[in-house]
Amino acid sequence: MPGPGRGKPRPYEYRHDVPMAETTLYLFDGYNLLHAGNLAEPDELVDLLASFVAERGVRGVVVFDGVGTDRQIGQLSIRYAVHADDLLERLAAGHRGAELVCVVSSDDAVRRVSGQEVRKLTSSRFLAELQPARHQEIEQKGAGGRVGDRLDPETRERLERLRRGQ
Repeated sequence: MPGPGRGKPRPYEYRHDVPMAETTLYLFDGYNLLHAGNLAEPDELVDLLASFVAERGVRGVVVFDGVGTDRQIGQLSIRYAVHADDLLERLAAGHRGAELVCVVSSDDAVRRVSGQEVRKLTSSRFLAELQPARHQEIEQKGAGGRVGDRLDPETRERLERLRRGQ
């Protein structure tokens, strides 16, 4: 029989000898994140989050308060609810036992009721971690500084459709 501290660790305990697994499902508080990022409109946030989940190879659900058409862009679900907080809490509770969940919201109530097993990030912290490292483009003779500047419109459109999962 294992002694104290020698049993199987609970899923949310940090162990130094085991690498921490990556989050597999991100739950985003839409308007909370939109305002924290000073973004102009929800579609701007949706594009940013669709790129994020695609680059990370994870799934995401962004929930906005109000009425709208639910849709899917690649691995990002866009959902609308009368009370986004309630839906975020239900999604966290429903998935936290089966996968690693991260709730992104600055709303204390949402973060508090999502459970100990769920990783929590404030909107401002998520956005700070999301910001790409600044770099300076080196202009080459006869070529644009960015790869996108050197692509023909048809290729650029195909890449955009791939990014959106269409």
